[in-house]
Amino acid sequence: MNISTPAFHPTPAPVAELERLGDEIAELSAHLDAATARLLDLIREFDARAGWNNGFRSCAAWLSWRVGLDPGAARERVRVARALGTLPRLARALAHGELSYAKVRALTRVATPDTEERLLAVGKAGTAEHVERIVRGCGPAGRGPGDHVPPPEPSTARVSRRRRHGRRARAAGAGGRRGARAGAHGAREALYQRAQPASSVTGPINKNVSGETFQADVPAEMPTMAQQQADALALVAETALHHGIDPGAPGERYQVVVHVDAPVLADPDAPGQSVLEDGTHVSAETSRRLACDASRVVMRHDADGRVTEVGARTRTIPTALRRVLQHRDRGCRFPGCGLPFGQGHHIRHWAHGGPTTLSNLALLCRRHHRAVHEEGYHVERQADGELRFRRPDGRP
Repeated sequence: MNISTPAFHPTPAPVAELERLGDEIAELSAHLDAATARLLDLIREFDARAGWNNGFRSCAAWLSWRVGLDPGAARERVRVARALGTLPRLARALAHGELSYAKVRALTRVATPDTEERLLAVGKAGTAEHVERIVRGCGPAGRGPGDHVPPPEPSTARVSRRRRHGRRARAAGAGGRRGARAGAHGAREALYQRAQPASSVTGPINKNVSGETFQADVPAEMPTMAQQQADALALVAETALHHGIDPGAPGERYQVVVHVDAPVLADPDAPGQSVLEDGTHVSAETSRRLACDASRVVMRHDADGRVTEVGARTRTIPTALRRVLQHRDRGCRFPGCGLPFGQGHHIRHWAHGGPTTLSNLALLCRRHHRAVHEEGYHVERQADGELRFRRPDGRP
């Protein structure tokens, strides 16, 4: 019996070339994941050492401005970086190219040191889509796939619980206290909940701000409940002042009055008063910040301090101009911020002869308005209309 020699056919050149391209794609992807692991390590250290705390509200806000990340993507990078600090197995798998960033990002939503090893096996066994589906089924962090999920609460129990809470709410206090809570809750929703983006896609870039400043609709990181409530209370007060809360009795009891001498507004080192109604001292820079966007009454005094003339109360920034300012700026113009609620800032203060015109105004949130007036930050409008911000040491 004759046994013929087996014939070997070489792989066609086009197929071999495609296989080589595929191998190169896979290898490069592993290198990118390893580089991402290193990037997350750096972000975690930068965040922990508060390297972003030079005018920015958070590490995510700094990343959005400095690196050009979408605000949602920046928040996610910071979240994953922090999570990997307590999940060494997932961090090592990403650094070695064993898991993609997409898988690690999903797993860090639910992984804990106790469930990390089991979830690592899930990540290695499935595709990114499979891992996402498993993670969605895990629920809160700490519960792994296959763990017991408590049954939904019966509808009758939910109704009874609502009734109990309703009775407690009715017994909680007088109508004014409930109204204040409702108002603060509504303001907190307007500031933080209704503004949550439906996706990580943001609006158009504001072309008038240098340094790749963008207009975000929400804070880069959600403040604490206490901070949200404080911001909500301030918003309720401002809304009441704008729209009137006692039209039948136009008293001034709800206003905070600051008495400041004109020389002090022009020069914080000049002698003169800057005090509240009860005599409490207010720094000159705080008075300058408040004077940017407030009601003002000009009073003239004689040498003995007696009032000789009182002008009519006027808004520093008229209502119509404020609407145009809000429409143009759409939010805080400080790099990396973009909070939708802000105050009008005179780039050249009116006490120095700066006009109350759109070209001399910029919208800043409370945090960054205070930074510009009281923490040494500077803002100027260039000849081409762009805003340029500088740190206290003069660096852009």
